[in-house]
Amino acid sequence: MNIQRIRLIYFSATGTTQKVLRCIGETLAQELGVAIQEDDFTLPMARTHTVVCASDELALVGTPVYAGRVPNVLLPYLNGQVTGNGALAVPIVLFGNRNYDDALIELRNLLEASGFHTVGGAAFVGEHSFSYTLAAGRPDAADLQCAEEFARALATKLRALDDVPKQAVSVNGQTPIRPYYTPRDRQGNPVNILKVKPKVKDICDNCGVCAEVCPMGSIDRTDVRKYTGICIKCGACIKKCPKQARYYDDAGYLYHQHELEEGYTRRAEIQLFL
Repeated sequence: MNIQRIRLIYFSATGTTQKVLRCIGETLAQELGVAIQEDDFTLPMARTHTVVCASDELALVGTPVYAGRVPNVLLPYLNGQVTGNGALAVPIVLFGNRNYDDALIELRNLLEASGFHTVGGAAFVGEHSFSYTLAAGRPDAADLQCAEEFARALATKLRALDDVPKQAVSVNGQTPIRPYYTPRDRQGNPVNILKVKPKVKDICDNCGVCAEVCPMGSIDRTDVRKYTGICIKCGACIKKCPKQARYYDDAGYLYHQHELEEGYTRRAEIQLFL
């Protein structure tokens, strides 16, 4: 296949998805001798624009995993404003050490339905948005080395392709797609944190960083203690606050956070598909 450009198309609230896609993309670009273009749709304004790929491009499309799936707030954008036009694509998901469940196959299916031909897939691990200890510091050096090796293997596959593949790449996951993962307490009752939002400490100086980085545009820029929309618990406002002034105190949220931190201490493995 004659690839003329690598497209990085991603949502990355805390930077982990971006880090992995850039590593894979830069290695691929070196291997294939082509340029890179980034389409970061993390912030609300970016999602007002369309992304239209050309048939001679390779798109690396990345999202985080929320509750074992592609975040539902991203589905309208991925379904309607990202078009493949016969381009090759690689779906890539980042999960926070628990599992990616059906997120990768869901993203693959979305891309295929939008006119892409998927030739690879990957599930990488990133520090969990709820935690500083769950998959702390990942993707780390070992993860990025794996990303480089994946890119080189992908380049080898692309050089050997004479035409677009007739079948979508095979990845882990179930069809039909399972429901979103639901946290439960010790009695088996669902823990609902959908409407929970971070609180703000008195040390906040209203610098506005949290409002600038909120992917939903839900923090009031004139008074960052106020919310004007939904919170998807992405962690951007907490992890990027220079004062560490934002926090959660909801009992259900904290229970779920601690259960994850205590139950998933092992180093989750990256999974690659070619």
